[in-house]
Amino acid sequence: MSNIADLPLDVLQDAHPCVGEFFSTLGLDAADSRLALGEWLAQLADEDILDVGMERDQMLAHIQRLINEVANMNQTADGVVRSLTLIGGRDKAGTPETARLVVRAGEVVCIVGPTGSGKSRLLADIECLAQGDTPTGRRILIDGQPPDPERRYALDRKLVAQLSQNMNFVVDLTVREFIAMHARCRLVADPDAVTDQVIACANELTGEKFAPEVSVTQLSGGQTRALMIADVALLSAAPIVLIDEIENAGVDRRRALELLVTGSKIVFISTHDPLLALRGAQRIVIRNGGIADILATSAQERRNLNRLESLDALLLEIRERLRRGLRIEEELQWSL
Repeated sequence: MSNIADLPLDVLQDAHPCVGEFFSTLGLDAADSRLALGEWLAQLADEDILDVGMERDQMLAHIQRLINEVANMNQTADGVVRSLTLIGGRDKAGTPETARLVVRAGEVVCIVGPTGSGKSRLLADIECLAQGDTPTGRRILIDGQPPDPERRYALDRKLVAQLSQNMNFVVDLTVREFIAMHARCRLVADPDAVTDQVIACANELTGEKFAPEVSVTQLSGGQTRALMIADVALLSAAPIVLIDEIENAGVDRRRALELLVTGSKIVFISTHDPLLALRGAQRIVIRNGGIADILATSAQERRNLNRLESLDALLLEIRERLRRGLRIEEELQWSL
């Protein structure tokens, strides 16, 4: 570890912004120090080291791993995925699934079925890039091939990002600090500009606008989901995105999906919402824990989607008027 222990701390942080973010997360002030990293760690008070929860040698080892992982993330091209193939396994009764579905970059596939039918299990199979080793026996191919173990189990450079129904922050950072930290770890050319873009995009997705200076722990469920969708779409390197129900999160669903596929990501979304289910190119029907059918969205369903969106726009307008304390006393008219 002498190679980094002997480097001046200011030089190290300039070359590897992730190191400064690491210290900031731990609450350690290393902004302008010209000491070598090893010397700086040695002069830290014992109580500071105790608060961190790592010995000085462990911190050196962790910093070296962090630098290596970020460098690998920046240099590797294995985050590019052109297609994902889902090969069926079996349902809860052991009946074989005959499904084989190929999804290409930029496509949205919706997963529908009753509550408890097994939609989340399918998302879990995709998230772990199952190879017949889950209860369903399903298999996932990346670009037509089984993922190699290093790619499947990598803690960094993960191929799959998942947005669950319940998301909570445990870090005490502002929205701007949180997104800026991710941007710098991703080594983007202009982290401040990207941070502003992500926050602006999140505010376009949610009906509850929030300021960049608000703490992430104070965001509502809808605001949190909007921020994470914007972050995944504009900043995350994961080429596959899984979403477990966003219909009740106060998020502009149409804009969210458009944003995600703009970056050529493969998107799977579990939903009960017809506006989402009909927007995907295909939808997987889950019944009794198994894939019962795979339906391509028809031209007539697309036309019906347009009508349903007109009705949804009217409901959104009424909801906003109620929020402002207005009455809804006129004769409402709409047609499908």
